[in-house]
Amino acid sequence: MQIGVPREIKPEEFRVGITPFGVQDLTHDGHRVLIEKNAGVGSGFSDEEYARAGAEIVDREQLYHKSELIVKVKEPLPEEFAFLKEGRALFTYLHLAPNPRLTEILLSQKITGIGYETLTRDGNLPLLAPMSEIAGRMAPLMGAYYLQKFKGGSGILATGASGVRPARIVILGAGVVGTNAARVAIGLGMETLIMNKDTEKLQKVDELFMGRVETMPVTAQTIAGEIRTADIIIGAVLVPGGRTPVLITRPMLGNMKKGSVIVDVSVDQGGCIETSHPTTHDDPVYEVDGILHYCVANMPGAYPRTSTLALTNATLLYIKLLAEKGIERSMEEDSIRSALNTYQGKIVNKALAEAMRITKEGGRTEDSR
Repeated sequence: MQIGVPREIKPEEFRVGITPFGVQDLTHDGHRVLIEKNAGVGSGFSDEEYARAGAEIVDREQLYHKSELIVKVKEPLPEEFAFLKEGRALFTYLHLAPNPRLTEILLSQKITGIGYETLTRDGNLPLLAPMSEIAGRMAPLMGAYYLQKFKGGSGILATGASGVRPARIVILGAGVVGTNAARVAIGLGMETLIMNKDTEKLQKVDELFMGRVETMPVTAQTIAGEIRTADIIIGAVLVPGGRTPVLITRPMLGNMKKGSVIVDVSVDQGGCIETSHPTTHDDPVYEVDGILHYCVANMPGAYPRTSTLALTNATLLYIKLLAEKGIERSMEEDSIRSALNTYQGKIVNKALAEAMRITKEGGRTEDSR
């Protein structure tokens, strides 16, 4: 199979879809790998390293024209839409639920859209997990940084000091993002609360952290009560393939402490805070009603070397499966079927179909994350 790995063009996105070691595995198996010039530079991988691994270094137009399978990190941006030729397969983080424009492009071009974020195996999300781990660990650090007064925060030191209480962090969601955020928050000495709808997950959190984290079920009343004392709120909610539900509305911001910080990791899927909208690493925060919002849609892109290595460790197995069996036969595998978002001009993911229905009825037309 001919596999293409383009250079990412999302602002401040330095990751790349595969490492030279991954390329070596694929070329050893007889596949042809095309890498766009300078695609790996941001992650510390040179064109020479890819060439030594067996890749061909080409320009973007050649890559999209010749490749049967496109392997990326982030969803295609409008500047890339013209390169999406009919019948190709695209393997990346798609995050289509809040992005009807891209969804329509994939449907009209009959692109086989395979989303990392919806690939399921044994009840887990193995391709989302490594980036969720990194984003989760970043989230308390970003929140603590923006608590600085000169950054617009409340001036509370997250770790506290002798005789002074530390910051209080409220984490919405007990999945991979939420538990990794809690791990770092505890390490920094913060008072940490995890809220989740599924009480079984809260029990696992209790066992994992041995009582060092408070837990509470998610309801409108409990959220409203807990955000009053929060210095940092982490949005870590996920509906695989679907749009994230809004848990904190704009009127609720009025009950929060001025200078508090929201880090909405779930912004890729629409965000769980009504006032969230995607930001970039070069302009990461904005203020609404005295509350700072950090809503960078590609948080792990800030640490591309670690992120690219972790991502390839997870994705290479499935890239090899797609290449060896071909796109059609790969769909016999439950994991690949679960990752399908669009196929032959139709939406095949149930959560995405529901999100698109709501979008059309409600008139939401958010652009690419």
